[in-house]
Amino acid sequence: MSVINQKLTPKQKALAINLDPNIYGTFAEIGAGQETVRHFFRAGGASQTIAKAMSAYDKDFSDAIYGKEVRNRYVTQNRLRKMLRYEVSLIEERLSRENAPGRNFFSYANTVTTINFDKTMRGHGWVGLRFQLDEKEDYNEIVFHVKFNENDTTLQQETLGGLGVNLIYGAFNYADNPRRLIESLYDDISTDNVEIDMIDFSGPAFTYVDNRLMSLQLVKNGMTDAVIFNPQGNNMLPADILYKKNIFAVRGSFRPVTLVNIDMFERGLEMFMKDSACSFEEKEVLFEITISNLRAAGDIDERDFLDRVDVLARLGYTVIISNFSEYYRLIDYFAHYTGGHIGVAMGVNNLLDVFDENYYKNLSGGILEAFGKFFRKDMKVYLYPYKDPETHELLTSNNLKVNDSLKELYKYFKLNQRIVDIQDYNPNFSEIYSREILSKIANHEAGWENQVPEDVAAMIKERGMFGYKEALKLKEFS
Repeated sequence: MSVINQKLTPKQKALAINLDPNIYGTFAEIGAGQETVRHFFRAGGASQTIAKAMSAYDKDFSDAIYGKEVRNRYVTQNRLRKMLRYEVSLIEERLSRENAPGRNFFSYANTVTTINFDKTMRGHGWVGLRFQLDEKEDYNEIVFHVKFNENDTTLQQETLGGLGVNLIYGAFNYADNPRRLIESLYDDISTDNVEIDMIDFSGPAFTYVDNRLMSLQLVKNGMTDAVIFNPQGNNMLPADILYKKNIFAVRGSFRPVTLVNIDMFERGLEMFMKDSACSFEEKEVLFEITISNLRAAGDIDERDFLDRVDVLARLGYTVIISNFSEYYRLIDYFAHYTGGHIGVAMGVNNLLDVFDENYYKNLSGGILEAFGKFFRKDMKVYLYPYKDPETHELLTSNNLKVNDSLKELYKYFKLNQRIVDIQDYNPNFSEIYSREILSKIANHEAGWENQVPEDVAAMIKERGMFGYKEALKLKEFS
């Protein structure tokens, strides 16, 4: 099919798919009606495209088709992939390639739950497509998770139908440009209506696609507030990672990870585990990088982004990428998933930002509204000391200076143990500054290697990260 640059309506996209004689497949939609396939029926010419359309609403009947699910959970990624692969296997089993030469088969599926009657649950679900771009190639898969923001079932159903059409059209037109494909999912749909907080590409058409970069596109384009991926580089559903967990987070640029970052994390986590009295299985640790931090030097450098994430992955950490410039938004985000303990490790300079009223000019309730969300029940700041590089004064919670108008508020949080100093930190790390390390790496100067973890130093040299390769070339040339 030829790519049409202008944005098409769902009807136009469905008709374009229907008129392509080489695209043929099935639709299996569970939970919100046959909202996607109806676009193809209404567009005309559907007999050339639709092999079958079905909705298996009854759980017993659905189980008879796709098998039972653990804990009877049906709105899951596992269920969706089962549906996709089962339906494709039926096409392959029932249709002869000899009778349909040149046809590329597909299966579209979704399993969702829309907003409930009492409007206490907004609705969410999984949407996916298994498809061929060439009859002789293996299948590709695109799977993503949606969270509905609209306050009406009918509106959510219409949004779901539009997403499905956009996915199918995008897969067959933009598979060679996954970024464009992701953007096209919101054609004729507002980002206010639905959130995509996890996406995964797989198959021969996406061999060179890094799903972490695809996650980055979701946050960068305002399609979600945060994405999470594990040390193996796999995109994870935030709800699966954070639900009912005790969460400990460390924010930083991690450019690169320094011994200070590790000391702050390890000492802070020890205190958090003791305070929350939770087991290893009941906690989740996250290293957060904000979009504003990635954009600090201008446009986002994707190579730099992957360098940071790869280093954290080498150390075994789970990473969250967010658009939460303000700390209170991060805590508020965690609180949507858990009622457990939340801990944040930060340096003194970061806490001073938290107590800066200019930080909250866009909030109608100002700093008090922010603090209501930040210092919520069972949330605690673990403060790492900071040594001023000019005065050499060591700043802790006992001697940092906040604005006079906030002194009493600060005393309140400190008195009630909502701000505590990290104990047993390593004083030898107090004069390690990431900017100085980065400068030394970029200028190929010695002395930075012993200020970062050994694995990190080896990785920087091995892969030429953070300007090391360029600096090495310049030195050789000179």
